[in-house]
Amino acid sequence: SVDRMERKIFIFKSIWVTVDGKSLMEQLRGEALKFHKPGENYKTEGYVVTPNTMNLLKKHLEETGGQVRTRFPPEPNGILHIGHAKAINFNFGFAKANNGICFLRYDDTNPEKEEEKYFTAIREMVEWLGYKPYAVTHASDNFQLLYDLAVDLIRRGHAYVCHQRGEELKGHNVPPSPWRERPVEESLILFDRMRKGMFAEGEVTLRMKMVMEDGKMDPVAYRIKYTPHHRTGDTWCIYPTYDYTHCLCDSIENITHSLCTKEFQSRRSSYFWLCNALDVYCPVQWEYGRLNLTYTVVSKRKIIKLVETGIVRDWDDPRLFTLTALRRRGFPPQAINNFCARVGVTVAQTTMEPHLLEACVREVLNDTAPRAMAVLEPLKVTITNLPTNKEVRVPDFPANEAKGSHVVPFSKTIFIEKSDFREVMEKGYKRLTPDQPVGLRHAGYVISVQRVIKDGCGNVCELEVTCASSDSVEKPKAFIQWVSNPLQCEVRLYERLFLHKNPEDPAEVPAGFLTDINPYSLTVIESALVDRSVGKSKVFDKFQFERVGYFSVDPDSTSEKLVFNRTVTLKEDPGKI
Repeated sequence: SVDRMERKIFIFKSIWVTVDGKSLMEQLRGEALKFHKPGENYKTEGYVVTPNTMNLLKKHLEETGGQVRTRFPPEPNGILHIGHAKAINFNFGFAKANNGICFLRYDDTNPEKEEEKYFTAIREMVEWLGYKPYAVTHASDNFQLLYDLAVDLIRRGHAYVCHQRGEELKGHNVPPSPWRERPVEESLILFDRMRKGMFAEGEVTLRMKMVMEDGKMDPVAYRIKYTPHHRTGDTWCIYPTYDYTHCLCDSIENITHSLCTKEFQSRRSSYFWLCNALDVYCPVQWEYGRLNLTYTVVSKRKIIKLVETGIVRDWDDPRLFTLTALRRRGFPPQAINNFCARVGVTVAQTTMEPHLLEACVREVLNDTAPRAMAVLEPLKVTITNLPTNKEVRVPDFPANEAKGSHVVPFSKTIFIEKSDFREVMEKGYKRLTPDQPVGLRHAGYVISVQRVIKDGCGNVCELEVTCASSDSVEKPKAFIQWVSNPLQCEVRLYERLFLHKNPEDPAEVPAGFLTDINPYSLTVIESALVDRSVGKSKVFDKFQFERVGYFSVDPDSTSEKLVFNRTVTLKEDPGKI
């Protein structure tokens, strides 16, 4: 029953409160996470202390004044998804909770995959979630400095130019490069020739002399790519890798806490090694668990396949869990942030169900989305004894009428939901039948059926009813929404895109995720009706259509016709939990 459902949701919320008991900001205070204080990097387990470490930390503190500094470092080769929301909240939130700063740093070291639209969308989503970067930086800002440091690394005997091909470097237990011990001067000359474009792509790389935690030997620091860069054009034909770039950019920006997901733990040793090999300030890398959702895919490659095959319209299709898609569907940013707070900052990977995120959405929209009345499948009703057309005042928030109201017309012709009328009474049915009146929400009237009009196929197409003041008759079993002199609009109803919890798991979906599409994931209603109070809505405005669900204005809307996306239903479908 609905009562049992509501009790479950109440218990669910209570668990959140008692288990977490803290806001995101409280969770992210340094002491709670046992993080080191700025300048006390050396107290972290596994941190490598060199003879110059304390001098470097002293200089770091002089430059930062002991300020907490974090960064959010996305690759600009795709759209951010729900997992990135946790990373954004963690990086920006941890800095904010400790009166620090956070950089938005684009890891733009692969010109083949980067596009301007991704740079723009990433920043939009960070700001949409409510965070303002202290500065927007790019790895490419430091290309010259990174190159100079690579020359220094060769001079120190920690890097060499290698002629092994990419396929020879793949896999584990790869034998050492035959060029590993080549003379420093020879590597310096060859590296200079790499920069000058004297080798073909894939012919040579610069490799670092170190073994990573996962056993990978001598990771690549620079590779050749004859692709113009979106910011530096043709200035460079060699580009640094993540393993080389990331820790050095953290060092350059004086980052105190380099927060990354668990899969980068195998890079921690190379992170510390490279900073120490070059004798530069070394931040601390901290790993946390990724946030995953069931019933979705977030891989850029797989989303591109969904777009190319026409299963979804684009990266912002509201059935996806990219941040642009969630915005388009009508998810409020504070609901996403609340969800991230409730998931918490854990070391273990977290896989959550979409209905937990949707519960956060309802919580926010219940307090922020004004009410309106809409009918998705209209049935015409003529009130034969209504004395005169009138107007009805409807509260925007019935639980708190002080928050405002709007006026809707009430005339002899109204429209109700087809499902709110049945010709034959059934046990437990509380709405309109020929023998059972029903109340009209906010109107102060109860209507009773006098005549059922059918079309040539025997389908009910109109009702003639009489009305009576709700004060003068017995209270009806139900009150239904209605519209009069309404606007026609398009409504898009969304369900889960995939049928199985883990569409990428061959054990669940042997034929692959593209075969797991829910054929009912999108229903388009072309001729829904909504009351005129929403007529001047702007894109992304949100409403609760009473008894129907929460809806958001889609960017496809025009001045002639509004388009609404159903964000979430009013209550969770028990079958989904």
